[in-house]
Amino acid sequence: MELPSIYSLIADDMKAVDAVIRVRLHSDVVLVRQVAEYIIGGGGKRMRPALVLMAAKAMGYEGTRHHELAAVVEFIHTATLLHDDVVDESAMRRGRDTANALFGNAASVLVGDFLYSRAFQMMVGVGSMRVQQVLADATNVIAEGEVLQLMNCHNADIDVEEYLQVIRFKTAKLFQAAARLGAILGGATPQVEEGLARYGMHLGTAFQLVDDVLDYSGDEAETGKNLGDDLAEGKPTLPLIHVLKHGTPDQAACVRKAIEEGGRDMFPDVLAAVKASGALDAARAHARAEAQIAVDAIEQLPASIYKNALIELPAFSVVRRF
Repeated sequence: MELPSIYSLIADDMKAVDAVIRVRLHSDVVLVRQVAEYIIGGGGKRMRPALVLMAAKAMGYEGTRHHELAAVVEFIHTATLLHDDVVDESAMRRGRDTANALFGNAASVLVGDFLYSRAFQMMVGVGSMRVQQVLADATNVIAEGEVLQLMNCHNADIDVEEYLQVIRFKTAKLFQAAARLGAILGGATPQVEEGLARYGMHLGTAFQLVDDVLDYSGDEAETGKNLGDDLAEGKPTLPLIHVLKHGTPDQAACVRKAIEEGGRDMFPDVLAAVKASGALDAARAHARAEAQIAVDAIEQLPASIYKNALIELPAFSVVRRF
């Protein structure tokens, strides 16, 4: 099932979320509007807000608060992108110039702060302490994940579990929160809520692992980013960790040097080592395992077209090319 087919079930809800986003982006400060609208309008798969909608629908929710919370999740995600691109000194995202490349680092950081604070205004408006707790905890963990990733840059001695912790904090935590919010809105039992939360965590992990693969195998026109961006920043992602653990001594030495020094000069040699060592297949296999855990976690959900769509999302995440 392709992503458009999955999203067709929530097309009207996604339009409603877009309307909320447009209204909530308003600011009397022109630069705030310009930067926020630029990054929000940059496309993307919108998987996190879609998760809120589909999880709520799968639980039989019929109100409108899921639109507001889906927009909150998208604002939090967008704020992290703005900050990420400044930290990583990125110049391209989704095939376009990054906001920091166009508007400068200061504007990107400050508008990211605006989006965070607007998200918290919106979640307070929902009037649920439980919702506030989930989103506040998620935002805090995401920030910890960002710091963990920064600490691990240029560290060639990181192991798989340490790297997975970064993914679970930095990326998967918001997937988890999105799925949990849908469960809360739908009045799920604690057991079902935890199942949806586990689903989100493992879906998000699989999603990021495939991002790691695409950094060494993707089509730049499809991914909207330059191949080797992670290597240039000295990030020891799963394919590189695989080469360090299972490659030949020469392959491992090449990758170690590239991680510790950063930059793009060694990318051709690293790419050859990644491909020759089977690192991409190994990372995809790990992503498939995470995707299966996600699917198993929602087995107890009642049968519905929305449950079927939730089952399809992990499969898409593993085979996607962008």
